[in-house]
Amino acid sequence: MAKSRSEQPERPRAGAPVLTPRDENFPQWYQDVLAKAELAENGPVRGTMVIRPYAYGIWERMQAELDARIKLAGADNAYFPLFIPMSYLQKEADHVEGFAPELAVVTHGGGKELDEPAVVRPTSETIINTYFSKWVQSYRDLPLLLNQWANVVRWELRPRVFLRTTEFLWQEGHTAHATQQEASAYARRILLDVYREFMWDVLAVPVHVGLKTVRERFAGAINTLACEAMMGDGKALQMGTSHELGENFAKVFDTTYLDAEGQQRHVWQTSWGSSTRMVGGLIMCHGDDDGLRVPPRVAAIQAVVCVVRDGEGVADAAASIVKELAAAGVRARLDDRTSVSFGRRVTDWEIKGVPVRVEVGPRDLADGTVTLARRGRRDKATVAREGLVALAADALEEVQATLLAEAVEHRDAHTRAVGSIDEALEASAAGFARIPWRLVGEDGESRLAEAGASVRCLQLPDGSLPEGYEADEPDLDALVARAY
Repeated sequence: MAKSRSEQPERPRAGAPVLTPRDENFPQWYQDVLAKAELAENGPVRGTMVIRPYAYGIWERMQAELDARIKLAGADNAYFPLFIPMSYLQKEADHVEGFAPELAVVTHGGGKELDEPAVVRPTSETIINTYFSKWVQSYRDLPLLLNQWANVVRWELRPRVFLRTTEFLWQEGHTAHATQQEASAYARRILLDVYREFMWDVLAVPVHVGLKTVRERFAGAINTLACEAMMGDGKALQMGTSHELGENFAKVFDTTYLDAEGQQRHVWQTSWGSSTRMVGGLIMCHGDDDGLRVPPRVAAIQAVVCVVRDGEGVADAAASIVKELAAAGVRARLDDRTSVSFGRRVTDWEIKGVPVRVEVGPRDLADGTVTLARRGRRDKATVAREGLVALAADALEEVQATLLAEAVEHRDAHTRAVGSIDEALEASAAGFARIPWRLVGEDGESRLAEAGASVRCLQLPDGSLPEGYEADEPDLDALVARAY
């Protein structure tokens, strides 16, 4: 049975890196975590980023978890070109207008001017529709469900690493269906069964789901569904979107099919995406003044086994523990860098947010014990060596549940029901405001925008996603916040 080693907070370690307190300067705290947890750096071209191995490991876990859910929803992975002819984007007026300020355009290649400028992929609706129109001939070809893992480029004026960058990594799904009802149902399925489930169950981020207003819809869509999360400073972050495209792109690109009665009809489409922005959301949702806290289900390193100091057999015992944890399905890492002070190493792993830490020293080895620590708790437990694997697995589940519970508590404590635009603006300074949509409307949205706030999504009063895509239902609530 585990016994407490120390119930008191550990004293600050000499020489430990210091993070700016979140309450003092949240943006600087975020930059500190990026640097000191070795997550990412700015690239040489303004707005680009270099994702370092530790953060890329987290992104790979996100990819794996999302990809499995996307495939369960019936979509297959494909890849489409990075360069898109400018004429493709110009075919859909709303789409090109929405993306025009963000486009990166290639005009020269191979030392000469191109016959037609090529746009560096900002999103792939236009090029994918070009091929959908070739591949879809009959109702037997539907539904066509594809997903792409790729990079995209949108020229950001105010870049922030992971949150808004000129180039970022993402997945984008594109589907074609026989009817509007099928397309609408699939867009909802992606939002609820893929994105919401992943964000709640894996990222431990309690996102709100809802409709975007007409003002906030994706360019070229008839409806946009979104996942909105609250960050540690009370601001909102859009974590994923699912769009109903209607027949807009199908009509422009002549994507049609022959139905069972022999009638030629346009397909109904969806597109949906999530990106490396989720890494930034993970940092800002769960991080504390000691650094990042990574939910175990998405952690590239779930447990680190640290050699406290040199001693006969200690390093071998620690390596054996890593193998035992790995055999039990725990993603474990050995830290035997005894040339670096133990206090410094502990601080580094805490800043990186590794969920569980196992400490092994000469005394532990002699006693047949190890020390088990959980990220976010100051107490440690001395446990029997032979029972460690089961205890570590329990600790990982505890950390996962605790992070979700704390995020829900924070979100709910910083959400206020209000009855006017002025009250909504006041509440949005520290969190979310929930206000009946009928009290906002288009004029209210303009007032909010002028003051730096926005309607993040529309929901039913119980927080659920309304049926259909009409944003003028009288019983909808609007979630208002300032956003990244």
